[in-house]
Amino acid sequence: MQSSQIKHFDYIFTGSGLSALMTVYKMVMSGKFSDKLILLLDEDSKKTNDRTWCFWAKDETLWNSIIFKKWDLALFANEDFKRDLALKPYQYNQIRGLDFYNFVFTAISKHQNITFLNEKVTDINELETHVFVGTDENRYTCDYLFNSIYTKAFALSQTKYPVLQQHFIGWFVKTEEEIFNSEQATFMDFSVEQRGNTRFMYVLPISKTEALIEYTLFSEDLLPKEEYENEIQIYLRNLGADQYQIIEKEQGSIPMTCFPFWKKNTKRVLNIGTAGGWTKASTGYTFKNSDKKSSKLVDFLIDRSPSIPLTMTMFYKKNKFWFYDLLLLDILYRHNELGSAIFSSMFKKGNPALIFKFLDEETSLPQDVKVILKCPKMPFIKALFRVIFLSNNFNKKQ
Repeated sequence: MQSSQIKHFDYIFTGSGLSALMTVYKMVMSGKFSDKLILLLDEDSKKTNDRTWCFWAKDETLWNSIIFKKWDLALFANEDFKRDLALKPYQYNQIRGLDFYNFVFTAISKHQNITFLNEKVTDINELETHVFVGTDENRYTCDYLFNSIYTKAFALSQTKYPVLQQHFIGWFVKTEEEIFNSEQATFMDFSVEQRGNTRFMYVLPISKTEALIEYTLFSEDLLPKEEYENEIQIYLRNLGADQYQIIEKEQGSIPMTCFPFWKKNTKRVLNIGTAGGWTKASTGYTFKNSDKKSSKLVDFLIDRSPSIPLTMTMFYKKNKFWFYDLLLLDILYRHNELGSAIFSSMFKKGNPALIFKFLDEETSLPQDVKVILKCPKMPFIKALFRVIFLSNNFNKKQ
């Protein structure tokens, strides 16, 4: 294809997952980008219910109209105890992937300056005056590019920051017996066998006979598919479900690392979403972080002078919460079996609302201390010593 035929855009989004769609939606809602040509590229058509996002909130959000289910109560459990958690002033919210996609695409389809193309990105090349993007079918250029296609090698090719995965398989089931409490989500159930890892069940009940059940691990390595599904079957039997129908399945693997992905940003290319470090490193939660950071990004673009490069986005920084996450990941990387004890100590007697506020990175230092003091002291003291004094060579596990 000749260069004269290459179509130029002001902004291109490579990948149209959560972070890209949130950002484009907010650009549309701001009314400040109607004169900009915007292209979204993704090899996935976004027409299936391929995932579930959950987040806790105490105020109205942009996404309230597509919340599928809300819970005011949650359950935390391990092999020794169960605790019912009253979440107020928070609610735990579930949004289905397909509902989110439909909501955003319905909004952006009304704007002729925005184009979505179902094409696989094969090449990104930044030049002095523009960015070149190649796909299997076409070639494009843009002034600025926002990339959410995650490159594993960036994090895995270094040894300074540990890299774990939050990996899971989930079944949405319908049972013959009424076995679920539809008013209470199971946040973490560590009563399943740990096998030297951090393993738990996560249950989102929709009714007394319907629920999403996910077998989840925080660990380095993925399991054979059969192991996840065998554990879900065992868990259902223990709940009393002898007969059930599997309506949908989902699976995922979310990187958990404090690696500073933003250092890969350049003058014209900004990494967003998981590719930009928008995922909460210690929990794998993505929705709330992406909601906050996409708003900051849109505000930055509105206020930005053309002379200011994208690398000047000021919300990329190491703060106290980044450091807390680093300590936890250091512990779980070296001693993955300690996850149940750490999370159990937080939730056994801790204030759930304060814990959620802490995980949302909205607590003051005195509030941080209240949460952290609930955790086992010695693993964190050792992790602090390693992080500060031993240069974090994570190849040498101890």
